[in-house]
Amino acid sequence: MLRILTLSAAAVIGLSGAASAQDYPWKPDRPITLIVPWAAGGSTDQVTRIAAAEMEKSLGQKIVVVNQGGASGSIGTRNAMQAPKDGYTWTAGAAKDIGTYVVSGLLDTKISDWRLYLSVINVSVLGANTSSPYKNAQDLVNAMKAKPGQVSVATAGVNSSGHAAIEAFTRALNLTYKHVSYDGGNPAVVATVAGETEITTQLAVEQANMIRGKRLNPLAVLSDKPLELEGYGTIPAVTASVAGFKPDANYFGIFVHNDVPAPVKQTLDMIWKDVIAKSDVVKKYAAANGAQFAPVYGDDAVKAAMPAIQTTAWQLHEAGKSKVAPDTVGIPKM
Repeated sequence: MLRILTLSAAAVIGLSGAASAQDYPWKPDRPITLIVPWAAGGSTDQVTRIAAAEMEKSLGQKIVVVNQGGASGSIGTRNAMQAPKDGYTWTAGAAKDIGTYVVSGLLDTKISDWRLYLSVINVSVLGANTSSPYKNAQDLVNAMKAKPGQVSVATAGVNSSGHAAIEAFTRALNLTYKHVSYDGGNPAVVATVAGETEITTQLAVEQANMIRGKRLNPLAVLSDKPLELEGYGTIPAVTASVAGFKPDANYFGIFVHNDVPAPVKQTLDMIWKDVIAKSDVVKKYAAANGAQFAPVYGDDAVKAAMPAIQTTAWQLHEAGKSKVAPDTVGIPKM
């Protein structure tokens, strides 16, 4: 089972045994800007800050994390794209998001434009407002069948992990819903707690505190494995009650444009392999927040992330929400 615990201060400040900056071919001489294209406090923001703190020890420079939310993550990502390709501006998020912006028409970029440095796999939860009548996933399915297009679902917007999760879930079961979009995962969760929407499908890391505090009712985790939440209990796997749905692995990490100098990418490759892949801090963060520790970079990262990119891209296309056909931009149908 996946577990969600409380992230301890000791985990955050633990040392990774990283090599010193002079061991790497790139030696940055000023702070690096890392754009998180989502609101503060969400899943991307959290894991990015953890990884950045680990990388600072190796690079010998401050990594300044800046939140630039809006337009389903495309605004901050665009700013990173338009920055000088000198290695001093990075971005972050879910690999499936940056891999499908071109399909949704939000941003003209493809996964091949970026060097991926992935750290964790996150899972989504069907979280219900506590005043809603839904007690389990089947209740929600029944309501969506009885009231097509009326059950409101909060996500961080088209292309977000929460949106991809509810799209995959409802398309597999031939259901419809009312989509309500917010500028980040945390605002979407808060909106559901406040009763603006009935359901949110944002990630476990974003819902954990509200679930633990009994301010959200978790109907199911959108996974084939149950989730054990300390202080709450077991959140059942959706596959235990709903057949015909199996989500793809949702990888999160840091992205650097492929046009940056080769020594930058060589250095980050080495840090990901030698530091992040061995980091107890990142590993403990993943275990504490219902995520899977899964560091991978470069070509292997693209291969790992591609199933979720393909699923999301073709969901958008088949739902009439795409501006570009996926197979015309290198995303074949599975």
